[in-house]
Amino acid sequence: MRRLRDLNIMYLKGVGPARAELFRKELGIVTYHDLLHHFPSHYVDRSRFYRIADFPDGADAEMPAAVQVRGRFVTFTTQGEGAKRRLVGLFTDGTATMEVVWFQRVNAIRDAYRPGTEYVLFGRPQMFNRRWSMVHPEVDSPAKAEASTGMRGTYPLTDKLRNRGVTSRTIFNLVTAALSQVTEMVDPLPPSVVSRYNLMSLTEALNAIHNPRSAEELQRARLRLKFEELFFLQLNIQRYSRTRRNGIAGVRFTRVGQFFNMFYSTCLPFELTDAQKRVIREIRADMNSGRQMNRLLQGDVGSGKTLVALMCMLIAIDNGYQACLMAPTEILATQHYETLRSMAAAIGVNIRLLTGSTRKKERDAIHAALEDGSLHILVGTHAVIEDNVRFRSLGLAVIDEQHRFGVVQRARLWKKSEIPPHVLVMTATPIPRTLAMTVYGDLDVSVIDRLPPGRKPITTLLRFDAQRQQVYRALGKQLAMGRQAYIVYPLIEENEKLDLRSLEEGYDLIRDTFPSYRVAFVHGKMKPSEKDFQMQLFASGQAHILVATTVIEVGVNVPNASVMIIENAERFGLSQLHQLRGRVGRGADQSYCILMSKYKIAKETRRRLEIMTSTTDGFVVAEADLKMRGPGDLEGTLQSGIPFDLHIANLATDGQIIQLARDSVDAILDDDPDLSHPEHKETERELKAQSALRIDFSLIS
Repeated sequence: MRRLRDLNIMYLKGVGPARAELFRKELGIVTYHDLLHHFPSHYVDRSRFYRIADFPDGADAEMPAAVQVRGRFVTFTTQGEGAKRRLVGLFTDGTATMEVVWFQRVNAIRDAYRPGTEYVLFGRPQMFNRRWSMVHPEVDSPAKAEASTGMRGTYPLTDKLRNRGVTSRTIFNLVTAALSQVTEMVDPLPPSVVSRYNLMSLTEALNAIHNPRSAEELQRARLRLKFEELFFLQLNIQRYSRTRRNGIAGVRFTRVGQFFNMFYSTCLPFELTDAQKRVIREIRADMNSGRQMNRLLQGDVGSGKTLVALMCMLIAIDNGYQACLMAPTEILATQHYETLRSMAAAIGVNIRLLTGSTRKKERDAIHAALEDGSLHILVGTHAVIEDNVRFRSLGLAVIDEQHRFGVVQRARLWKKSEIPPHVLVMTATPIPRTLAMTVYGDLDVSVIDRLPPGRKPITTLLRFDAQRQQVYRALGKQLAMGRQAYIVYPLIEENEKLDLRSLEEGYDLIRDTFPSYRVAFVHGKMKPSEKDFQMQLFASGQAHILVATTVIEVGVNVPNASVMIIENAERFGLSQLHQLRGRVGRGADQSYCILMSKYKIAKETRRRLEIMTSTTDGFVVAEADLKMRGPGDLEGTLQSGIPFDLHIANLATDGQIIQLARDSVDAILDDDPDLSHPEHKETERELKAQSALRIDFSLIS
């Protein structure tokens, strides 16, 4: 029985030190484990041959990633000189011709192949200068190609590997050689789990994933390997989560006192929703448990998360502790500060704002008030975690839009108190259940799934460029009623290639179209002082229209704004569109989000925009976004807390497997929390090996 991580590919026939280093740099492949877990990206039926004349039109997206063509080279010509030198072969199968191009090893290839001899090409056809071509295909004799009939995987490669002569066939040959040497592998999954779900063994699965004999066998191999990835991801998260819950002490907040009760009876801006009440009860129970709270608070834009956070901070103050709220941008921090102060200053809560723009005299006063305990709540940006910011007794840290902070920055909050403060993480980005089980699997999750009373659902409309005047007439009616509007553009400067309306062009157009109204102008490249001035013009009502980029995606709360127009909406992702839509609908008036788009757009793009018009439920939008774009586009791995790379599992589509893996892990840890039972020996060894290779981001809330 061999452990794949113990075997270096340097000693595999056909590799050697130089190629081993190339594989390490380009693909991260060092061991047999790495090589055998470098899975094909797709498969091609090698029993089928295509005719060049039957290739679909160049604009058709249905062309397979790779095809087989049988025919003969007519001529070979060498073109260009130096770095631009290339070999071009004219190839025909009797129905049509195409060019075959090599940019590397020109002389060797020209000597290897002969005009008039029959060959089988395997590669990806591309339309170039109105004719088909194939770059660096695999070239076989008909006899060798026939021996390879069946399903054949195509492996991901880099340009540097291709330029060094490494092809998909090269990888397949190395994989085949490795599998022939390691016929029995140590399986890291517990035998009971393999048996319970009737999974393939690791040896069977790796053989089948690289050289499947049938589609059914390939499907079983994928299931086994996906399950294994998700099992260890869940094992890492759940093991830490249990350790934290049982082992990390937290401040015990035993009382609800004067500040909370006074606020509830005299300052509450509106009756709490049942969802808000439920979440506050969950947080109170955590903060009274004697263990450190590590809770994620999800809530759609405008659902009242900030109010919940304030009431929890008041509980901390009632128990003699301080609280802080950290936001990713100065605009958002200032927004939170103004909101908290307007709600709680009347009952004597001392709240201050600390950002990079805070002047030294005010900063010194804040530092002194923090250390003597007279400052109850500190709101700020990254400035909050500077070394010279010292709390007398920090009991609760609230982090808003936490994925915008690095893990090291968040960890520094822990050091602000001898006993780690309770942590409440807030996000306005609804997180699908499958992603929450992985990205935030070590956090307890609370969800505010109801909007406060008086809020009306936002009406979302899809309109095309030809309907622009109709849209502007509707906007004019809203402005005449005293409302305000956002108009968002995807770019700052004109980009002819993408054919997008630029922000400057849009600003001039809007000023000309609505000369009676003041128009503010904001984008990310402006100086902070200029940006704040323009934003304040809009927030105060002096400006009626705000023309902006996505800089206003978070951190702007203008209840009087009732219209959001998003130009070139086809260029935005679903989650970003939903975040932008959340800038309106914050008052009692009916609000509108208008998605402006070109009429000729791809089917998937149109479907994305139609999802926005069909629902205002952020969780429905997030689920659709996850399925259409994948988890990587929602949050990068380094920020998300996913501790292991996923080579084959997909968080967007493998929800059932995630649940099975999670259930298995829970059952194992309930019975054997230390993985000390003999049948868990290899599971523990594999978990340690994976953890040693990567920083464990789940250890930081």
